[in-house]
Amino acid sequence: MKKTTFILPILVIAVVAALSAVFIVDEREKALVLRFGRVVAVQEQPGLAFKVPLIDEVVTYDDRILSLEVGPLEVTPEDDRRLVVDAFARYRITDLRQFREAVGASGIPGAENRLDKIMRAQTREVLGSVSSNDILSSDRAALMLRIRNGAISEASGFGIEVIDVRLKRTDLPQANLDATFARMRAEREREAADEIARGEEAAQRVRAQADRTEVELVSEAEREAEVIRGEADAERNAIFAEAYGRDPEFFEFYRSLTAYARSMQDGNSSMVLSPDSEFFNYLKSSTGGVSTR
Repeated sequence: MKKTTFILPILVIAVVAALSAVFIVDEREKALVLRFGRVVAVQEQPGLAFKVPLIDEVVTYDDRILSLEVGPLEVTPEDDRRLVVDAFARYRITDLRQFREAVGASGIPGAENRLDKIMRAQTREVLGSVSSNDILSSDRAALMLRIRNGAISEASGFGIEVIDVRLKRTDLPQANLDATFARMRAEREREAADEIARGEEAAQRVRAQADRTEVELVSEAEREAEVIRGEADAERNAIFAEAYGRDPEFFEFYRSLTAYARSMQDGNSSMVLSPDSEFFNYLKSSTGGVSTR
């Protein structure tokens, strides 16, 4: 009984020690075995691994491709037109020992802080060597490749491989955007004013041409009307002359009747005439003054 009492705690301690000497590496991770802060082993394959209990420490790092967002960065291209650029990088840890020695206990946050500085420096350097039109164009893969290649050489010093770099957004600064918008608006308003002026000028020409055509048509119509009216009057006078020449007395009778009809219409002014006036010659005559030939 006493022997069992001593053996059982020893077995428990042995089991606990054995379990603490084993650790599992996930397939998405890599692990470092540290002894008093110094790297003694690198475990990159997933599965079971061993360490010295109570002495060794296991630190794991993500083995997947990671992303780093580079916040808004103001750059000045060679044409001195300032731009605000957003970018991101994809990277992975390739050398755990070197990575640990470079960033220490700060781990991935410390590495991303250093990589962010590298990305900003490379972005400013590459984009500062080209014009803003090259940056704003849709075909800027060469620029992103240059940034990536520059970041690769610097990031490799602390065990990181930069896989890809992308420029997400390239805009003008807010103050420049407002000024550019105001300039574009003024330009559009100027163009609109020019179009309105050209339209009014064209409308004036059309109206002037229409007025001229109207005057010409009316003048021509009036001229033709006067010609026709003159010809008609001449023809009428010729008919009257011929009629008068054939029977002057009948012509005089016809003109008298016409004068009677016009003088006796409603609304005419009153006339005071002597009964023996020549105006009533045909009214007083028993034959109407018409020849009976």
